[in-house]
This record gives sequence, C-alpha cells and structure tokens, in this order.
Amino acid sequence: MKILGIGNAIVDVICKVENKFITQNNLTKSTMKLVDEIEFKKLLSALKVEETVSGGSVANSIVGLSQLGNKVGFIGKVSDDDLGNKYEQGLKKENVQFFYSKKKESIPTGTCLILITPDSERTMVTFLGTAGKINENDIDANAVKNSEILFLEGYLWDEGEPKKAFAKAINNANKVAMSLSDLFCVERHKPHFLDLVKSKLDITFANEQEIMSLIDVKKFDEVINFAKDINKLIVVTRGNKGAVAINKNEIVECSARNNLKIKDLTGAGDLFASGFLHGLINKKTTKESLEIGTEMSSKVIQIIGARLN
Repeated sequence: MKILGIGNAIVDVICKVENKFITQNNLTKSTMKLVDEIEFKKLLSALKVEETVSGGSVANSIVGLSQLGNKVGFIGKVSDDDLGNKYEQGLKKENVQFFYSKKKESIPTGTCLILITPDSERTMVTFLGTAGKINENDIDANAVKNSEILFLEGYLWDEGEPKKAFAKAINNANKVAMSLSDLFCVERHKPHFLDLVKSKLDITFANEQEIMSLIDVKKFDEVINFAKDINKLIVVTRGNKGAVAINKNEIVECSARNNLKIKDLTGAGDLFASGFLHGLINKKTTKESLEIGTEMSSKVIQIIGARLN
C-alpha cells in the first residue's frame, strides 16, 4: 500500500449560510470549533443541508490519492450506527481500504457542520463523537508497517488515548507525514506539535498562519530558516502567494492559479496534500509535486465540498 491515513472519521454536513449566522452564533469565520452533541443539533436544526459526505481532513486527502490511482487505506473510529455505516460505504465507493472494525459505541459517529458564507469561506463546527476517542487498540500495526507513508492529521492529536494511538502508529511507520490541520489545533497543542515536527515527522504540511504560530515568528524567512535547521521536508500553502516546499537546503516555490471561480474553500489543504504526496510517492520532483498539489487544490475550491467527483 502506498499511503495509510489515520484521522477523524467525520461525516461532513454542508450548509450555506449568511455572514450574520456566523456572528449570531459566536463563531469565528474560517476556523473550527468543537461542540457537544446538544449544541451541534441546535445549530443544525436552523439550517438547510446541501450535502452529506464522508469527511475528515486526512480521509479527504486519502480519497484524493485514490482518485489519482494510488493504493491507499484509512483508519478512523466510527460507531456501528447509520452515519458510521454511511461513512464506511463512502470510503469503499472511492476504493479506499478501511482498516477499522466498527462496533456499537456509547457515543455516536462524529459529524462536522461546514458553514459556507457568500465569500466562499468555510467555518466548521465539529461534534467529534466517537472519532475523538481513538485509542491504540484501534490502530492496525500491520497496515501501518505495510504502507510506504503514514499520513496523520493534527485534528486527531489529543492528550490521553489519541496520543497513545499516534505514538503506536508513528513507531510502526516507515515514513511519517502530518498536517497541522488548523490554527486552533496548533495553539492548543503547541509544544507537542513542535516536538512532533522536529523529531518525529518526515513531512509536515501547514498553511502560512499555522507554521508561523507554531514557531512564534513574524516573518516567513524565519520559517525557511527553521525548516533548514531541522533538516525535514516542510510544505507550506500561502493562499494567493502559492506554495513552497523546504527540503534540507532546497527551496521550491509554485505560484497559485489565477482566475478561478471559487465556490468553497473546504478541502483546499486536504487535496493539496493529496497531490503533493502523489507526486512524492510516484518519484516526481518537488516542483512537480507542488504543481500537482496546486492543481488538485484549484479544482476542489471550484466545487462545493471536499471531494472531486
């Protein structure tokens, strides 16, 4: 298997809203907020659902890699309930091997409300459900060992059981990549993420805001110095400034696509990671990998949702 992803198995519920919905509900545009089941249902009751799809950041990336013709798998915790069954079927339909045996859990399958405002920004409200309860027994060590690259998401990392699951996966992996996921995650787990980036990860994906927050710097040049110092591959998306990969002393840039009809930014980072990893495991150059990532990202922001059809 080329790549195995481990991430939050979350069913995405996509809704279009006006800006006032965001402010009235004390949400911060373009970020992710964790809520309990009661608050989640309350918000959902006021909305019209556009689409429901198996989601989660790394799962989106893994589906993208499958669509590019790679043999991939995914581990994520769901319950044996209606949403859990839909989740598994959604992955299988995309030719992703699901290395998880679902059971009836005391907490339901996780759900994420993706609120799309008229400016195409997406604000996420997540009820993690059983996805956030992943533990080391949920990690199939053989699946990890048999994949060329393990791909993790910052959203999944948390103290306690998820941390142990991460450690087991990393200890069995041949090569480890991780997405920092969200500014919220970086600020919540800064010392731990910094340690992961410096000593455990071979490849780190981040946007400019996340990586600058992680290492507490104000100028992007300092990100480049940091990457060179730790001698790891760091791939940073920079919005309309394009993307850059820093690999030892090599700095490779790729400009952003222009004149796109942007509908929804959901999945932009996830599909960028798909394209880059596809290039990497198929022996493309860093420049080619960045270009494939940019192409995938450009396609997904011109449709609603985080999956290319």
